[in-house]
Amino acid sequence: MSKGLTGKRVAIGASRKTDEISILIEKQGGVPIVRSLQGTVFLAEKEVGPNLNKMVKGGTDWAIFTTGIGMETLLDIAEKQGIKQQFINMIQQAKIASRGYKTLSTIKKLGIKPEAVDEDGTTSSLIKSLERFDFSGKRVMVQLHGEKAPTLIKFLEEKGADVTLILPYQHIPPETETVATLCEELLEEKLDAICFTTAIQVRSLFNFAREKDYVCRLLTSFNGHILAVAVGKVTAEALREEGVEQILVPEHERMGAMILELSRYYRNF
Repeated sequence: MSKGLTGKRVAIGASRKTDEISILIEKQGGVPIVRSLQGTVFLAEKEVGPNLNKMVKGGTDWAIFTTGIGMETLLDIAEKQGIKQQFINMIQQAKIASRGYKTLSTIKKLGIKPEAVDEDGTTSSLIKSLERFDFSGKRVMVQLHGEKAPTLIKFLEEKGADVTLILPYQHIPPETETVATLCEELLEEKLDAICFTTAIQVRSLFNFAREKDYVCRLLTSFNGHILAVAVGKVTAEALREEGVEQILVPEHERMGAMILELSRYYRNF
């Protein structure tokens, strides 16, 4: 069987496991090009602590959790602040919404049954499950993981919610030079495909493109010669929100499956 990526130049937007992804691309005959679009993640404990204290004292009508690790981190921070039980009491008294199976598992361990859950791990699915609720004048705490989830926040604010964002993990932007180089390669169609492994990588690229007024040209490249590849549904959703129409997503949300799906795509192209 021929190698589907023979002669294909494939950019990697990840910052982790880039060596492993590169080897997978090479095994399929491709040329990996690492263009990390994700800076270093840091625990924003000092930034989150005061907000968490304020939230516990004032209470909230709704608590929306979007990642399991983010919720677990909030519990850890609350414990260090000496307010873990108060935090648990607060969310037990509030209405809860959950995105992702890991998040749901963490919530269930606390004996809480959410009012709303997604069907496929995406923000759009979570929003759909929230549409039937009245948020007018409601205090809503939203736990995020490094990115601001603009579609979810816009939905809540348009429904009249008073939104407070809690980001236990935050991200340092990628190197400007790296993003600039990648943008140039995409606009000049020097690449065949680019693999995104998180939604944050998508945001980093398009935020830079917006600053430089490159978005329309970038979308022309993506919807033309260059293939956008997403490791899973959440990353694909971020690409769609930015206007990318042609997206390749593997059935199994794994890096290896992503590269094999890309190879299969070009083999059958």
